[in-house]
Amino acid sequence: MGIFLQQLVNGLELGSLYALIALGYTLIYGILELLNFAHGDVFMVGAFLAAGVAALLVHNEVAAVPAGIAVGLMLLVAMGGAGLLGVGIERVAYRPLRNASRLAPLITAIGVSLLLESAVQVGVSPAPVLVPSNALVPQATIHLGSIESPLTGVLLFAASLALMIGLDVFVFRTRFGSAMRATAQDREAATFMGIDVDRVIMVTFFVASALAGLGGVLFGLRYASIDFFMGYLLGIKAFTAAVIGGIGNIRGAMVGGLLLGVLESLSGGFISTQFQDTFVFLTLILVLLVRPQGLFGQPLADRA
Repeated sequence: MGIFLQQLVNGLELGSLYALIALGYTLIYGILELLNFAHGDVFMVGAFLAAGVAALLVHNEVAAVPAGIAVGLMLLVAMGGAGLLGVGIERVAYRPLRNASRLAPLITAIGVSLLLESAVQVGVSPAPVLVPSNALVPQATIHLGSIESPLTGVLLFAASLALMIGLDVFVFRTRFGSAMRATAQDREAATFMGIDVDRVIMVTFFVASALAGLGGVLFGLRYASIDFFMGYLLGIKAFTAAVIGGIGNIRGAMVGGLLLGVLESLSGGFISTQFQDTFVFLTLILVLLVRPQGLFGQPLADRA
């Protein structure tokens, strides 16, 4: 039982990371019905931006900056940079194809993903980059009986849960959220009602990409190492989480991410770490066969 509970905690920590990235997938799909496969690489770019700030403030000792301020600057640069990158991708790569067949933006998203990976590999480093997390956050471990979790893991889970709640409130309780839901339901009708659809889509991409940037910061602080290829598999699993929860559904993305993390952790702890990914994607196939719309029913675009 102790091992089960420990693996459960580990799974919730990992799943919260999947959920954080899945929120961006589901936001963009809810508005444009676009599978933005470059989203995982936006997460990767955010992690590298944060690592660059950390290296500047810690390794080079440019100034005696307190750890709290350093982490705050990492969040600001990573979220802002990732958000602007997402807006740029939408403006340059996706907007010209908005009225094209669905295959064209899908192929474009894959191309943008490869472009970002290659740019970071060539321009920054092909080898893993270390993040000085031990100088930025306490390397404490929280114990609860036989269960233990690093403080950074608890922060990752808490941040993901808080952001999911905040995003849910933003979409369903604010005026701009109403504009987002109207755009998701019918862009043409939303335009007739005076909603600036281009602005709604731009803000959606910024918010989704900023969340990915935040995930990159939390990943770097938790695991202390990042690489140019990290966004690929994490992005695929986050997309899987969004589909399992019901793509287009914010609450479904969060639940799907947590379920996926727990499944991966339990299968690795009790069966074999070699087959973790196999169980993840078998679960996706099973959900698609039994409930194609996901665990939380219809996507946001159909319910708004």
